[in-house]
Amino acid sequence: MITKTQHILEGKHERPIPLDLYTPKQQNGDLAVFCHGYKGFKDWGCWDLVAREFVREGVSFLKFNFSHNGGTIEQPIDFPDLEAFALNNFTKEMDDLQTVIEWVCGDGASRVESENTVNIHLIGHSRGGGIVTLKAAEENRVATVTSWAGVSDFKSRFADKKALDYWRANGVIYVENSRTKQQLPHYYQFYEDFVANEERFTIRAAATSLDLPHLIVHGTEDPTVDLKEAMALKSWNPDARLHVIEGADHVFGGKHPWEVNRLPGHLKNAVDATVDFIKQE
Repeated sequence: MITKTQHILEGKHERPIPLDLYTPKQQNGDLAVFCHGYKGFKDWGCWDLVAREFVREGVSFLKFNFSHNGGTIEQPIDFPDLEAFALNNFTKEMDDLQTVIEWVCGDGASRVESENTVNIHLIGHSRGGGIVTLKAAEENRVATVTSWAGVSDFKSRFADKKALDYWRANGVIYVENSRTKQQLPHYYQFYEDFVANEERFTIRAAATSLDLPHLIVHGTEDPTVDLKEAMALKSWNPDARLHVIEGADHVFGGKHPWEVNRLPGHLKNAVDATVDFIKQE
């Protein structure tokens, strides 16, 4: 039996954090906390099936929307709140994840704990992989960290000098959402926030400093985050486990919407590898 409950947390930045918590009938205290990536959301494609697969293996699962991902409580799937999207930055995402961790260890603990213990296992996809790596390096209540198709460097993803000059002069740039065809705005504050906190947001430094179990899952055919980024993460943390999935793309065969009641093979592979990793640790 799988129990799913929905909760709304008060974020630190004036917008709420909606979350879904899935728990098995028999709990052992293990909880996977899943962070979506850029232009992502908790209800994307296969994520519900992923959550249920973890729970069937005895691991509770929590997925949430970052407060400024562009969704709202009423409309969490698409991006009705473009102002929130424009105001997002890495500081807000790190704070949102911290809020979730505090809830798990506080008011939410009774829902997932076993013998007064909650073992928090962070999992992040794409940009979320970078966020969980950073958070795992500074939060001692995290038991393990896993990146799925995770980025290894935020700085390299910013535009070149000419584009940065344009961004600074205009205050905003736009990126098209290929699914909704919306022009998603990014205010220049995003870059300013990164520069002001560059040391904290350097994934290499975080990966190098990790002293907890670290799993890196990546596909060989990822067109968005190249496999070499997983190799870089592994080189910075030689104790990490690297699980390469032959032929897998950036979303491990998933898409939105996902209308089949089973996981694509590559995503099932990623889930199985992660569950095994959590159970072994």
